[in-house]
Amino acid sequence: MKIVVLVKEVPDTYGDRKLDLETGLADRAASDRVLDEIGERALEVALSHADAHPGSDVTVVSMASAAASATVRKGLAMGAASALQIVDDRLAGADLGVTARVLAAAVTRAGFDLVITGNLSTDGAGGVLPAMLAEHLGVPHATALSAVTIADDRVSGTRSSDAGVAQISAPLPAVISITEALPDARFPNFKGIMAAKKKPFETVSLDDLGVDVDPALAPQSIMTTVSEKPPRGAGVKIVDEGDAGDKLAAFLIENRLA
Repeated sequence: MKIVVLVKEVPDTYGDRKLDLETGLADRAASDRVLDEIGERALEVALSHADAHPGSDVTVVSMASAAASATVRKGLAMGAASALQIVDDRLAGADLGVTARVLAAAVTRAGFDLVITGNLSTDGAGGVLPAMLAEHLGVPHATALSAVTIADDRVSGTRSSDAGVAQISAPLPAVISITEALPDARFPNFKGIMAAKKKPFETVSLDDLGVDVDPALAPQSIMTTVSEKPPRGAGVKIVDEGDAGDKLAAFLIENRLA
């Protein structure tokens, strides 16, 4: 079985995350960059299946700048057999529509029986990419799965909601997305890190994929304004001199919090 896992380099959630005030895009130099945790969990689902089913092949696919190659290579160190990265300056600031179209072309190039993604990234948090990807690929999708079972011709799982738990199933080929209910990803060991240096790592452009993206002719999104986040104002300290309750009530009413 050929499994493709979509991974993404994102700003570390434990660091500062800022926007470039000129472009409105994420300033990825403002903090450390890491593989998105939900993408690592998706990769763990694929690798766990491959461990139990010899002959399965796992490929990681990512759309990112050339500087992200070291981060993407972590997927190889974890155990993926190969990687494919889309690198093209024309993709700077690409919205979800463009991203889905490009990733669909990359997944098709890699070949797949099953595509696994996270339900949403920590930087964009769009949450619609898996469904959009499936539409471009012309295959069924099962999203937001909290448990996954992969068979030879079908993938199934459960989706939790406020109303209960739904049982989901789809024939292969298919696209699925998983939630943080799935297990944490494995850590790359020394053997995996060394082996990753010799595994196939293909870098492609939009021209290689046959995808035309021309922002000058068809802008995908428009940034109207961007500014620095204002500093947090000083708080109000209420000293209890027998009338703290009245002061607190007055504060809440004044700030329309009551």
